[in-house]
Amino acid sequence: MLWEELDSCGGTLLIVLDEVDHIQDDSILYQLPRARANENLSQAKIGIIGISNDFSFRDDLSPKVKSSLCEEELQFPAYDAQELIEILQQRADSAFRDNVLDTGVIELCAAYGAKDAGDARQSLDLLMKAGDLARDRDTETITEDLVRDAREELERGRIREGITGLTQHGHLVLYALITLEMQNGTPIRSRDIRPRYTNFAEQIGVDPLVPRRMRDHLGELSMLGIISAVERNEGRRGGTYREYSIDMDINMIVNALDETVTEVGIHESIVDLVDEDRTLSDYS
Repeated sequence: MLWEELDSCGGTLLIVLDEVDHIQDDSILYQLPRARANENLSQAKIGIIGISNDFSFRDDLSPKVKSSLCEEELQFPAYDAQELIEILQQRADSAFRDNVLDTGVIELCAAYGAKDAGDARQSLDLLMKAGDLARDRDTETITEDLVRDAREELERGRIREGITGLTQHGHLVLYALITLEMQNGTPIRSRDIRPRYTNFAEQIGVDPLVPRRMRDHLGELSMLGIISAVERNEGRRGGTYREYSIDMDINMIVNALDETVTEVGIHESIVDLVDEDRTLSDYS
């Protein structure tokens, strides 16, 4: 049993939960801090460190969990371009032979990572993918052009993987947001996305989800990096709410949503984005 294992350690235990926002059931965040009070532990004391890139995930925790955690928030700044350059250079020195990297490659990978909220992992993946492309193309030097090609391939794969794992309603929510982006621009509130989503769902004979469940899908899309969510606070009158916008290449997303577009029908706002080899009749 978990409690027996923890108690056998004794002392003060810190449990680190990386990407804590991915927890499906937040009850564990209630049980752990209250383990001694509930007499599940007698020898050990529990502390929790939760790590997340989603600043708003706590908003969805139940009131009893928030009360139980009594948390303190520490925010760490994202890496800037210079810090990313240092990280990349260290890895590159170990991974590549001398004079393999063309001038500006490290800086370009770092610039892309800094643009994406200082994501070191993205910069490293980009450098590695550029190296893979150089090998596949039998090229002795990794150039900036290879980095750009690598970024496009990674972006396409990321979109495809993320969208493939979505439910039918996730596809419909994303399709609705894309059409609104193309028509009126974003960011846009969930209440303004809902009518379009509801219309798409009804067109294919699917019962629309309640607003909260639809927002859950928006949250998932945000976590995947396909869309971005920005929290707004308009004080007592306007309250707090989130606005959503597309955060990836729309053409790539439309191609990845091919089956959904075919099933629902092509919306007038994306006529110019459909695959040139397809016709409107293919989507109706």
